[in-house]
Amino acid sequence: MPQNQFQRCAFALMTVIVTVHAYVFYSLYVVNGDLFMSLTGETSVLRAVNAMGGVQMFGTPCPIWAVVLLEFVLAYTLEIFMGSPLSFKLACKVFNPRETHGVLFETAIICATVGLMCPAMSFLAAIIYYPYYMGFNVFTFVANFLELVCFNFPFAFFSQLFFIQPLIRTLFKIIFVRKTK
Repeated sequence: MPQNQFQRCAFALMTVIVTVHAYVFYSLYVVNGDLFMSLTGETSVLRAVNAMGGVQMFGTPCPIWAVVLLEFVLAYTLEIFMGSPLSFKLACKVFNPRETHGVLFETAIICATVGLMCPAMSFLAAIIYYPYYMGFNVFTFVANFLELVCFNFPFAFFSQLFFIQPLIRTLFKIIFVRKTK
């Protein structure tokens, strides 16, 4: 869909804005919400995070906006330099874009992007959210990384395939196709 470098960057920006907010919500509320509430005795996740002084990043409590900002910068950088170019190349190895139906080819790109970005972002998250106050252990790090991949991959796959990418592609068409006509 994106035709030039500016459109590729805009498409990646739109995708990352929606995706990062979805993942922060998923991670804080769905995956860790009960833990946070049980640790603090609060009745809502947001109050529990506030009672903890924020989310632990690099062993230091940080506000949620800092989590969103850091993950946004990391995800956008990875998407621009790794996810987008490599997922297109992987999809082209399996399908010929000129002979394959557009929906099938776009689905292949989405699947390849999730297959690349989920482990990469989970690795970065394992570094950022590692419980450094307990000391560093490589086995704990690997276990945390694998746990994050197992939690994030199904959410990443289904949210990108059925919600985020259709939304972004529709918005992209509204913004850029009308301007080019």
